Amino acid sequence: MTRDQFQQSLDTLKEFVIEMGELSHNALASSKEVLITKDTELAENIFEGDQKIDEYELKIQKCATQLIARQNPTAGDMRLVISCFKIAIDLERMSDLAVDIANVAKCMEKESTEPLDNIMKMAEICDEMLQQTIKAFETMDSELAKSISLKDDDVDRLFYGTQNKLIEMMIKDKTIISNASHLLLVLRYLERFGDHACNICESIVYISESQRVNLN
Repeated sequence: MTRDQFQQSLDTLKEFVIEMGELSHNALASSKEVLITKDTELAENIFEGDQKIDEYELKIQKCATQLIARQNPTAGDMRLVISCFKIAIDLERMSDLAVDIANVAKCMEKESTEPLDNIMKMAEICDEMLQQTIKAFETMDSELAKSISLKDDDVDRLFYGTQNKLIEMMIKDKTIISNASHLLLVLRYLERFGDHACNICESIVYISESQRVNLN
């Protein structure tokens, strides 16, 4: 494999990651909609789209493995290849979390008395984190990656505050226990989503600055 061919393969690998990130972002956006509308058809679309995201993970793994096997990458290229492999795992798990949210939404009663405001705020922050993360990866902007990770503090604050509020509500009104329990699951899924976004930001910093940082 010539250097030009190797660079072309690296560019393809990066493009796969960007495309996978956009699909994962779409999955989260759709799961937010399902949470509000309980649209079963849209939920099914998320389930079907998850298979395509899984296929992207396999393509990235295959491309990364071939790049390592066919040419000894430089240190910088090796960081990129290994990090793409890792980022694909995080994106796949984020997609799975979007599927989990859609599954939970399908199980909820259509009439819900529990407030969704904080949960939707969490979802919006996670949505923004992933969009910005894709941009940071595309431009290899480590400073942007670091700034994105700060938003996870907002996600965590909303998680703990809303979790406590839902528990208090269930104690006072046992008729909402079923829906509130489902919302507690959604909270956990969104909190994990933010963690995975931070993991990707750590990978971007590693590619750009060749140092491991803890942004989670």
